[in-house]
Amino acid sequence: HVSVQSNWSMEPPTNLHMTDSPIQRFQLQRNVITFVKKELRKIDSVLNPDLTECTKSPPDEDKFALEAREATVKITLHILKCMKEQSLFDKLLQFHQIDACQQKLKSSLKNRSQCIFEGIAKQANPALLNKIYTELYITEGGIGEVNNEHEVRQIETASWTPETQETPIKCNDIFKALPGQNKPIRSVLTKGVAGIGKTVSVQKFVLDWAEGKANQDVHFVFPLLFRELNLIGKEQYTLEQLVYLFFREIEGFKLSNLEKFKVIFIFDGLDECRLPLDFRNNKRCSDITEPASVDVLLTNLIKGNLLPSALLWITSRPAAAKVRGFNDPQKDEYFRKRISDQCLANRIISHMKSSRSLYIMCHIPVFCWISATVLQRMLSDGESCQIPKSLTEMYTHFLIFQTLQMKDKYKELHHLDPHLSRNNILSLGKLVFQQLRKGFVIFYEEDLIECGIDVKDASVYSGLCTQIFWEEFGLYQKKVFCFVHLSFQEYLAALFVHLHWFTTQKPSSGLRPERSINLFHCLNELNDHSLVKEIQTYLHSGQLSMEVLSNAQWSALVFVLLTSDEGLEVFDLRKLFKSDECLFKLHPVIKASRIAILSSCKLMKKSCSALASVLESNPNVLRELDLSFNDLGDKGVKSLCSALRSPHCKLQTLKLEFCGLRRDSCSALVAALKSNPSHLKELDLSYNNIGNDAATWLLGLVPDCGLETLRSLFFCGITKEACAFLTSALSSKPCQLKKLDLSDNRLWDLGVGMFSGLLANPNCNLKEFRLERCNFTSKSCGLGLENSRLRALDLSDNDVQDSGMKQLMNSLKDPSCKLEKLRLSCCRLTDKGFSSLASALRSNPSGLKELDLSKNFPGCTGIMQLFTVLRENTALEKLCLDSCELTPDMCGLAAKGLSQSLNLKELNLSNNNLKDEGVWLLCLGLQDGSCAMKSLKLSNCGLTDSSCQYLASVLSCQSISVELDLSRNAISQQKEQFLISISNINLLF
Repeated sequence: HVSVQSNWSMEPPTNLHMTDSPIQRFQLQRNVITFVKKELRKIDSVLNPDLTECTKSPPDEDKFALEAREATVKITLHILKCMKEQSLFDKLLQFHQIDACQQKLKSSLKNRSQCIFEGIAKQANPALLNKIYTELYITEGGIGEVNNEHEVRQIETASWTPETQETPIKCNDIFKALPGQNKPIRSVLTKGVAGIGKTVSVQKFVLDWAEGKANQDVHFVFPLLFRELNLIGKEQYTLEQLVYLFFREIEGFKLSNLEKFKVIFIFDGLDECRLPLDFRNNKRCSDITEPASVDVLLTNLIKGNLLPSALLWITSRPAAAKVRGFNDPQKDEYFRKRISDQCLANRIISHMKSSRSLYIMCHIPVFCWISATVLQRMLSDGESCQIPKSLTEMYTHFLIFQTLQMKDKYKELHHLDPHLSRNNILSLGKLVFQQLRKGFVIFYEEDLIECGIDVKDASVYSGLCTQIFWEEFGLYQKKVFCFVHLSFQEYLAALFVHLHWFTTQKPSSGLRPERSINLFHCLNELNDHSLVKEIQTYLHSGQLSMEVLSNAQWSALVFVLLTSDEGLEVFDLRKLFKSDECLFKLHPVIKASRIAILSSCKLMKKSCSALASVLESNPNVLRELDLSFNDLGDKGVKSLCSALRSPHCKLQTLKLEFCGLRRDSCSALVAALKSNPSHLKELDLSYNNIGNDAATWLLGLVPDCGLETLRSLFFCGITKEACAFLTSALSSKPCQLKKLDLSDNRLWDLGVGMFSGLLANPNCNLKEFRLERCNFTSKSCGLGLENSRLRALDLSDNDVQDSGMKQLMNSLKDPSCKLEKLRLSCCRLTDKGFSSLASALRSNPSGLKELDLSKNFPGCTGIMQLFTVLRENTALEKLCLDSCELTPDMCGLAAKGLSQSLNLKELNLSNNNLKDEGVWLLCLGLQDGSCAMKSLKLSNCGLTDSSCQYLASVLSCQSISVELDLSRNAISQQKEQFLISISNINLLF
């Protein structure tokens, strides 16, 4: 529009021909055509039938780009109307309205989500989320159980759990199915302790969607806070009205067609909900236009009655995905991002790692911020006071720091009472204490009034000390109050209780062990370590006696073990007291350990009930349990099996060797594995007389469970009849079993012969097979090792003889044979058997790496043939010729092979009458070639001091350390000391 009073129209019109070249005009023309074509392609995709996906708009479009796209759509709508294509017109118009609505929502959510207030209230300076965001560790799992454990203990337990056992999930992938999961995900519940990062994960998810970076197949995302939904009270709304209430940008857009689109509702902070979510009794509502109270709308939305196509994400403190917060590398990453002075950052990281409780709490991002706030000030200012080492000290310094900041602000506010700080802190402590007892962690105006706190004073205080107590404005600008973190609330509540109800009365002697341990945590926070140091002194001196320990000392012992710097990876009861009573007393330590070694501890069946409670507990970190050589009997093992059925039980290794098990307990064990088949990987029932029937039940279970190692049949009284069943079980369908031990069972040729076709069966995945002392002969040695997956085979103490050796070696010659370890001790082999072995090693030199031929009779010919092959660059690394009637002359034959062997690292010639002459010949071979021996065993070989001199002269020249066994020889103490003085010789006595 031009005014008639303007002189603009008197100017000559702009002459494009004069100002622009033909090339520029052509470029302009081409760009316009390209833009229009691109937009028309989008419009064409919209007009195609069965539209289910939203078209993607470029992120961060400016105003002119948006207007240009809108103009293209309007032109197309005009043309469609002229063409009288009403259906296409309606479809494009609907899309245009949805797109416009979506862009408004994205713009609004981007403005809400792009900044984060790290531990401080919204009056302070915000930081860009994309700049400081550290990807949190979110894991899949959980079954929606109620956890009654304190959250700090949950954080501690999470720190014990190996991360490798869990599937990490990025927040943008929260609705994507994991590998192997085909069922679409409709609802996700993420849980994690307060401050762990649940809300930040939601904020990042929303921001990435709003910026067009992720989940662009989603049409609408509606994030809602429970703390704001609480403010609505009993007012009734339709689902459409509820959405309009919080997202006014889309008001006017009809949500009645939401089922056609992909929509995500995010409900953040279920633990803060004060609405009566009664899933059983709330009325059914399936119409989004039907008015109802907010709790009715939520229960029907969650159950899928209302808008069943919508995706739901709910976050809560106390389930399918769990926010683990920062892992250890991410803790360090946070401090280095937060603190620009890297030397100071490294000092803070070192200090946090030196305190176990503080470093565990650093899983929580907001605690990292509190620690950085306190330590950065203390270390930068060079304060002489002691640096905090406990949670209590850290929060006390944080409170002092914030109070000092408030006093600086107070200088400009002379009308305020100087005692406002102390009085308000104590008033807030009272508020927190009373509300925590009710289970509330956020507060509204009515809560403050109920506790006698003036809302105006609370508002002033929150303005002065924003980093402790926040005041937020929710729906209708109603005030919501909260603290920087739940643990700080608990600190204030404890401070209030301490100041008002302090007592010198000693705690009752009848406290449960868990309560007593909590008292030690309190003493630790108060830096009172006297009783703990007393117990540590006893432990280090080895003078700890179970009979003289008081209840307090038992609790102190548990506390010491739980908080040990050595960690809770392995708990070994054998190092303490071997009894049921000790196991009961140390129950919390076992519960916190990953591996529990309780073998040979004189445990009886009553201990199994205590262990069952550990395996059934949640969370449960115990993965390996060794109960071998305890008289548990059938009853004890049955009570243990009840825990193995629990979904909380994640035990991977169970050892019950020599525990008095029989048929009934094995039956209970099989039933337990059937109900929870996926976790147990290794089972040892050796030396239990379970018999054929029980062995058959167990073997029948193997193909359908996760067992990989089975030593259940070692000396278990099974016979050849079970071998047929075993062969069928391992070959009928793919099986995970990798290690099987059938040693010390009388299988005879008939039983072992049934395995001839098993190993080559494609369903059989055995990699280690032991048949030691199974009473078979050379007739059963055709095991079919070709084309098998077997890597280790033990046939020791069977009547293999040279003929059986020939059958085995024919298989070993085949390049498809992958055998790496072979034990043939005490198999009545002579020089002929050794000849077959040499031929096989020559044909397949890259195969065997470990070979045990002890207690056989090779003779000079056999030794010569074996060591001749070793000169030909075989892969053999370990060779055992213990008790093979070797003589000094044979050492000369062996020396020639050793002089040129590149791979042999361990040689065992013990219990042979080699004498000094034989060792001298061996040393000639060792010093003449490239053999770098790492272990040489010459125990009981008739040696004297002369052999020490020979060995020292050769082995001391090696660049690597060597283990030397000269036990049970006539070696003087002086020569032993001489060998010990040589740095690279590790002498075994």
